[in-house]
Amino acid sequence: MFTGIIQETGRVVSFGAGSESWDLVIESEQTRQDATVGDSIAINGCCLTISRLSAGQFHFNVLEETRRRTNFNGFVAGSLVNLESSLRFGGKIGGHFVTGHIDTTGEIIAFEPRGKDHYLRVKVAEAWGRYIVHKGSIAIDGISLTIAEVKAEEFAVWLIPHTMLATNLRSRRVGDAVNLEFDLLGKHVEKLLLARTP
Repeated sequence: MFTGIIQETGRVVSFGAGSESWDLVIESEQTRQDATVGDSIAINGCCLTISRLSAGQFHFNVLEETRRRTNFNGFVAGSLVNLESSLRFGGKIGGHFVTGHIDTTGEIIAFEPRGKDHYLRVKVAEAWGRYIVHKGSIAIDGISLTIAEVKAEEFAVWLIPHTMLATNLRSRRVGDAVNLEFDLLGKHVEKLLLARTP
């Protein structure tokens, strides 16, 4: 479980097909320091298990299903990624509950500064529109954000300067794919209501 509050941005060292899985290596300064093999780390909001540690680096095994459902396909050496360690008891919950299980990807269709803030608009497939709620929570590349606008198959969020500095959004451009995780509570409510429908 995560909160969507990014600890740091790391960099992709390598990502490619290994003998048993896709192998991902991430370079990190802060998050790597107290990590151990078996820990869960959210990479752009996707929960992965550390398989090996080396000097300043995490190593992960990535399933084909994970590669298909995320924006990992776009990883190249040097790509910026958002990193968050799993939630610890007694820790702060500054965002919202994020599971690290990516629902789908969206496409950035507008991204621009407006005054001191940035405006980000994302397009999603029509099937996911039911989970997008005005003023509701969403995780974009693992970042806990509040939905400011909803329009058909699009939604928009506003980003404060700190978010731009502290996350990989500073390297994003129109046309880029972003990982999306919709609010867990909304998905549970939907399932409960569907189960009660005759």
